[in-house]
Amino acid sequence: MKFNSFRLALTGLFLLLFSFPVKAQNKEKVMQDSLLLYNKLLSPKQLNRDLRLLLDIRRKANSGLLRYRSEKQLDSLYNWAFDEVRKPLRIIDFYKIMLQLADFEGSVHNYTEVDSGVLSFLKRQKSFFPYPLIYIDGQIIFDGQDAPVPVGSRIMSVNGISAVNLMQSFYKYYPADGFTVTKKRSASVDRSFGLNYLLEYGLSDTYQVEYIPPNNNATKKITLPAVSLDQRTENVKKRYSAGVNDLIDYKTQEPYSFKMVRPSVAVLNLRWFGMVTGEEDPGFKVYVRFLDRVFNEIHNKNVTNLIIDIRNNPGGSDPTFEQPVRYLTDHSFKENIRANIIFDPDSLPYEEYFWGVSTSAPMDSISLRMGKRFLKERFPVHSRGVSYQNQKYNPVYDPKSPAFNGNIYLLVNENVASAASHFASLVKAYAKNVTVVGVETVGGYYVHNGHSPLVYELPESKIKTQFSIVYVLQDAPEKPDQPEGRGIIPDYEVWPTLPDFFLHRDTQLEFVLGLIAE
Repeated sequence: MKFNSFRLALTGLFLLLFSFPVKAQNKEKVMQDSLLLYNKLLSPKQLNRDLRLLLDIRRKANSGLLRYRSEKQLDSLYNWAFDEVRKPLRIIDFYKIMLQLADFEGSVHNYTEVDSGVLSFLKRQKSFFPYPLIYIDGQIIFDGQDAPVPVGSRIMSVNGISAVNLMQSFYKYYPADGFTVTKKRSASVDRSFGLNYLLEYGLSDTYQVEYIPPNNNATKKITLPAVSLDQRTENVKKRYSAGVNDLIDYKTQEPYSFKMVRPSVAVLNLRWFGMVTGEEDPGFKVYVRFLDRVFNEIHNKNVTNLIIDIRNNPGGSDPTFEQPVRYLTDHSFKENIRANIIFDPDSLPYEEYFWGVSTSAPMDSISLRMGKRFLKERFPVHSRGVSYQNQKYNPVYDPKSPAFNGNIYLLVNENVASAASHFASLVKAYAKNVTVVGVETVGGYYVHNGHSPLVYELPESKIKTQFSIVYVLQDAPEKPDQPEGRGIIPDYEVWPTLPDFFLHRDTQLEFVLGLIAE
């Protein structure tokens, strides 16, 4: 009896010890098997068809395709891609190839989205990394609160993959104008541990994390349970850095604002240039009146130092970003020197695969006809494969009064893109007494492809590819510190620091205030 009792107790102990891992493994296997229903296996013939179509669409519709790459380089990369699809691949694996092709072109307006069924499935899974992380000093720093990992810990690896390899694996998800890498570096941490992690590494029930706590040299290990997307979103809202970073987030702040910080120092925040659709928008007059009041106040108070903060500004539309520049220069300027597309708007290339101007919803036939008329009006003359801009839509902007003649400090970071980086290039080109502080912008100084996005859906994989079709040669004079293929280069490169992270200090703004104090 005693032996049997002992044997039963021992059996129960083994079951207790091993039931949880088995359940976890089974749960993870079920998740992976379910994903295969959406992440379908495509044949080499299907993959080749989509890849061939992708290349043809880019050649016939993308005016910036060869801006930074030669024909030989493009052929070499696509030859690699065609070699990769000689074997069957699942949709996500093909998607990763497409990401590299889009990133190679060098346009921040490129975007690639995997099949909606795959995305919808992933969003429903309880498989997300639970806490926010932040990029500081080239490292992955833990940014979560009320968590088992101390705030400010340095993450060394996740699920056995080193921090360096993790960051580099996400670079392809974040295209940039030209050869700029600053946004890739920070976004590989700040933006990658949600859906992009699942796309890159698959589903996981738990996360094994190696980390070094603050003020400690010993590496510790912990297993964190995965969470739902909703729970992760709530944890991100409570991140330790929110007190500083939310103040420069265009999603949580007003698109434009102004304040005096010292008797001689004012701050003009320009968080987003997409708050109006154009001059006909009633909000445009409100914005112009706001700028008039600001520069009159600056003039009347004899402000000698103006900080213009455009950090995290993702861009917007004409003619919002040109307006502030008019108070900062005595030089007339234009939006561009030249703008063109490479097809006749009457005949949209591969129209049968055209999806729309956003991946969120397809365009109906009526909207498509209106879109063609819109393009034809702006690019009416088609000659030798190029449609040139109607100069009616490229007006001259003259200086406005009262002009600001003091010291300008332009605050930029790696997330400044599109119209915002275009604004920064105009300020750097034409403003008087300007000092640029922060991090090189993701948007280019000399040129960009922008204005009109097109989205195509590939027939076999259902992956959507988006790119902007207007090649814009910006009104940006050549400068010795502005190499080709780069964003706006700051006079002082300043990244956020770990000591300031702990103190909830805005490193870049404090640096500018220090310059002014000197």
